[in-house]
Amino acid sequence: MTANDPLSNALSGISNAESVGHLTHEVSPASNEIGQVLEVFYDRGYVDGFEFVDDGRSGQFEVELKGAINECGPVKPRYSAGAEEFEKWEKRFLPARDYGTLVVTTSHGIMSHYEARDQGIGGQVIAYVY
Repeated sequence: MTANDPLSNALSGISNAESVGHLTHEVSPASNEIGQVLEVFYDRGYVDGFEFVDDGRSGQFEVELKGAINECGPVKPRYSAGAEEFEKWEKRFLPARDYGTLVVTTSHGIMSHYEARDQGIGGQVIAYVY
């Protein structure tokens, strides 16, 4: 099976595993982008942790779930947003103000939209979680 969008596959797998009550989920193939998105999820308290496992190919992440994710998914197409425009995207992808997180890729790396707003930088919205 070929994965056209590994980030989308990883997020849908995590969302499905959370919805059926699994405690762990394996995300394969691993990539730096997926690892940084999982880091944002961990920092914001949506997952208990994750670990990279080298399987001799592309590797995989073992994600420890804690039941805090109601829904997560990719944002397609990846919309550009300035530091002052994140509220517009919050309204579109999140259910309520200050409930959930947008994952943004910036020139300073992948971070939550809260961090990007605090630093005054914009970027592209790539995922959401709540």
